[in-house]
Amino acid sequence: RMHVLEYFLFCIRYLTVTIEPLPPVVVGETVTLKCNFKTDGRLREIVWYRVTDGGTIKQKIFTYDAMFNTNYSHMEDYRKREDLVYQSTVRLPEVRISDNGPYECHVGIYDRATREKVVLASGNVFLTVMSPPNNISVSAENCPAPFSRYQAQNFTLLCTAKGGKPAPSVYFKRDGELIEVISYIHPSAEDGGGSAGVRGARPLISRDLDDTKLQRSLSLLDPEGRPARMFTESPERRWTPGQHTQGRQQKEQPSPATEIIPETVVSREFPRWVQSTDPLYYFSHTHISQSDGSVLVQARLTWTLNPQLDNDAMFSCEVKHPALSMPMQTEVTLAAPKGPKLLMTPTRAKVGDTVRITVQGFQVGAGNEVFPEPLFTWTRVGGRLLDGSAERDGKELILERVPAELNGSMYRCTAQNPLGSTDTHTRLIVFVGLLADSITAECPAALVCLPLGPVE
Repeated sequence: RMHVLEYFLFCIRYLTVTIEPLPPVVVGETVTLKCNFKTDGRLREIVWYRVTDGGTIKQKIFTYDAMFNTNYSHMEDYRKREDLVYQSTVRLPEVRISDNGPYECHVGIYDRATREKVVLASGNVFLTVMSPPNNISVSAENCPAPFSRYQAQNFTLLCTAKGGKPAPSVYFKRDGELIEVISYIHPSAEDGGGSAGVRGARPLISRDLDDTKLQRSLSLLDPEGRPARMFTESPERRWTPGQHTQGRQQKEQPSPATEIIPETVVSREFPRWVQSTDPLYYFSHTHISQSDGSVLVQARLTWTLNPQLDNDAMFSCEVKHPALSMPMQTEVTLAAPKGPKLLMTPTRAKVGDTVRITVQGFQVGAGNEVFPEPLFTWTRVGGRLLDGSAERDGKELILERVPAELNGSMYRCTAQNPLGSTDTHTRLIVFVGLLADSITAECPAALVCLPLGPVE
């Protein structure tokens, strides 16, 4: 028995393999995978695998053959992204999102009884690769949209963050101060994409909070202590963006027939429907997985627009991510259009020419920026357009083969967004026959812009 036991112990070799755990790494960094093994046998080989498709596929990325003392890379298409630092160490420079996942280290040693038999053991580690968002943007959802003096509008800012892994956290600020929001589930939210539940109504703009504002905010609770519905919410259904009702507010709306609004006056006066309390901001977000492993996040901020208080207000979207040392930010300033500048080409039109009247920008405003995007509508004062239509939308009006009868006709460009509207007029001068060729420097231009009515 002693001889059998001694022979058995003599034939057994031990082999233990472990891989040191790794903290999350950021795209572009260099990561070192280290495989530690202990054995009393003679090393045969070390093989590294990258595991994909949930463990169904193992891709060789590096091999060390102790018999011939050779290294062989299976990653030539990766431009030799690994270096054999030690027999059990592989270095991956400039990691990518696609490198995220499990890795295995397989070690083989010779069996003591026969050189033809190899004993194997393995260890595994999961490499977590993080990627900060590479692009964030803010836009107005469902725009361009017209301005209405007689009907309150729900307005939604959409913040989109692309390229992040894991999904970043997104929040909004107004004039540099964090906005307190009521979370809700967006109807189009995917699995894991919506915020859960609706929080109680609270004062939503924390600045200058006094007792009067607090009382007004508390009045937004119904008798049972739940958040009061926005007036655009149906009594029977949960509120979702874009819904409008015909209830009490319509009765309170002024009738268009009771006020005479000059056609060319910019409609900037304080609408009667504007609420006197701080608005309720509703927030939702969706997560959309991308093919490269990153997550696209869309966050929405919805509230009842107040053209007087919200005009010139700056809203910013900020994105936090563990791969970022400080938040990313993008901002927009809400602004109503003011006096679009028009350009007519050619400047001296002849009968039969094709005339283009184009919006080139706005007369005032920071950087000539108007947000959200305005809706431009063209009409002919006192008649129909050349193609017989009453109006046409777009930043450009095209009049093909203008006849002499259009000489002196006036065209109106109305620019409007949910914050306001403004009109600008231009007169078309058409030169006929030899008269066009005899125009001298005494007639400098055919484009005459006539902004009728006050423009702020």
